[in-house]
Amino acid sequence: MHVTIYTDGSSRGNPGPGGYGTIIEYVDKKGQLHTREYSAGYERTTNNRMELMGVIAGLEALTKSCDIDLYSDSQYVVKAFNEHWIDGWIKKNWKQNTSSPVKNIDLWKRLLKAAQPHRITYHWVKGHAGHAQNERCDELATGAADGTERTEDTGYEGN
Repeated sequence: MHVTIYTDGSSRGNPGPGGYGTIIEYVDKKGQLHTREYSAGYERTTNNRMELMGVIAGLEALTKSCDIDLYSDSQYVVKAFNEHWIDGWIKKNWKQNTSSPVKNIDLWKRLLKAAQPHRITYHWVKGHAGHAQNERCDELATGAADGTERTEDTGYEGN
């Protein structure tokens, strides 16, 4: 099955209240487009954590192995895979260099686990540039960040 995932993350203040938005699209055997949207808000988090959570939410929603085109306006996420940053981090035991640990290790590990059964191609899209699904993900993310039903981001070091 081929699936397209669009994601975005938002943080008000960075750190501050944050949220993510995710859209999953696929076309069934009859040619009908199916779309699902996901979002959640957190009391105190960062933009990068929410960018990662958008990807994680999309991958964790899938129930079987898929070929995925994943679109994000986060160079942090896309370059981690397309430029193989993550391979170097793992090789260096989650360090950027000899002394600096990679940030958001908890979410990177969760993303890798969620990605394991899939074949994913990561695509970068320019944010706030009129891409319909990216704009909708931004609406979902900012709405969740501004909403009243935020939870705690227990993995964020500032909590």
